[in-house]
Amino acid sequence: MTSASPESFEIVAPKKIFTPCILDDDPVQLEILSAAITEMGYEPFPTHDPEEVLKLVKYGRCRLVLVSVRMPEMDGYEFLDRALRSDPGVHVILMAREYTLESALEAIRRGASDFLPKPVDRAHLRKTLDDVAALYDQRRRVKALEEQLLKDLEFHGIVGKSPVMMEVFDFARKVARHYTNVLLVGPTGTGKELIARAIHKISPVGLQKLAVCNCSAMTDSLLESQLFGHERGSFTGATETRPGLFEYANGGTVFLDEVVETSPAMQAKLLRVIQNREIQRVGSPEVRQINIRLIAATNRNLHAEVLAGRFREDLFYRLSSIQIRIPSLAQRLEDIPLLMQFFLKRCNRAYGKNISGLTRRAQKVLLQHPWPGNVRELENVISCACISATGDFIDLADLPELLENRSARFTEREDWMPMSLDALRRLHVRRVLEMCQGNRVRAAHILGVGRTSLYRYIQRDRKVTATHKNSRGAVA
Repeated sequence: MTSASPESFEIVAPKKIFTPCILDDDPVQLEILSAAITEMGYEPFPTHDPEEVLKLVKYGRCRLVLVSVRMPEMDGYEFLDRALRSDPGVHVILMAREYTLESALEAIRRGASDFLPKPVDRAHLRKTLDDVAALYDQRRRVKALEEQLLKDLEFHGIVGKSPVMMEVFDFARKVARHYTNVLLVGPTGTGKELIARAIHKISPVGLQKLAVCNCSAMTDSLLESQLFGHERGSFTGATETRPGLFEYANGGTVFLDEVVETSPAMQAKLLRVIQNREIQRVGSPEVRQINIRLIAATNRNLHAEVLAGRFREDLFYRLSSIQIRIPSLAQRLEDIPLLMQFFLKRCNRAYGKNISGLTRRAQKVLLQHPWPGNVRELENVISCACISATGDFIDLADLPELLENRSARFTEREDWMPMSLDALRRLHVRRVLEMCQGNRVRAAHILGVGRTSLYRYIQRDRKVTATHKNSRGAVA
């Protein structure tokens, strides 16, 4: 048995797809370096035009550049700065005839991968190229492993590897086997509807229909018609008889999002559905029997709502016999890299792009963000960044401006002063509305309240403000 030679371990695959660019205004140096790199098994791209190389770097077609420090149009350091601004992951190797230890350290401090003296030593150049090629190949293999890991950790459209999310997935699997009501509790944007869909999908009635209703998006009369159906002529505009969602999903599941927003009268009707499994269409005396599984969701503490008299206690106990608490994104920070990859993959398909990932500084910003909008906010950020990005990686410039400036804006606040909890709440609502540029739906999501509750806060704030103005006017 013969021993393997060192050449048998030579990196072959990366060399075929790894293209070093050579940037020098000296045609002789271009020819010499190009020939040497070709002999090493790479396919170099020699040029004297720095703008051409910067364009290749911007669009991710060049991962390594050997650039001469002294050039008439653009010196090597200026090229280095511009290249790193365009793609922080690019490898730039500076070359100069005047080599000193101080100049080499300065180049590395500014982001260069190496600093080589001219004429370039072939052995040193080969090692540098092979090291970068090995790193490139390693990242390629890690990406493939991450994609496989993403598939393994996906739970019916939801991804997570944190202990809290693994516990949610495990409990959801257990609950799904039994035909019972479920209450999902968690902040807005955490994926309660996705969990509800997963429970339905893996349940014994997974092949039956699933009906989804957002209780905070409708008035009481419209919600009643939506859920229970109505007879023709039962109210103005009822030109035909229509079954409600309970009839539509009979034998399957109905998901009631933001159930806490329902009125006491509607809560009494929902309790009858759960207890007696029967409904009445609006305008009809006929009682209809149904068999549905009810999954409800809320972003508030239902027990506190019961104590405050805003939610029926008997309905609360009916709904909360099985309760699943969905954690906020701040409670599962280790899932953010996985979620970023998941949303990026989805956006690449949706927008016809091939973005490989995020730069380290972009990832750092995302990891330090508080994520008041939870997973939904992260998905929106990745989607916007994917649309804006022009290169192979999402960088800081591609992230929404609000995300980059939010931390600085909220840390540079006015001097602290004592205030009541009501005043503090009004101030917080104003700031969130300002952050959302007046978008009340978005603000309600971030605040974790229904739109009707937000409207009440705004109206109360206006009354308080008007009262203060009147009192100041009276004093004046």
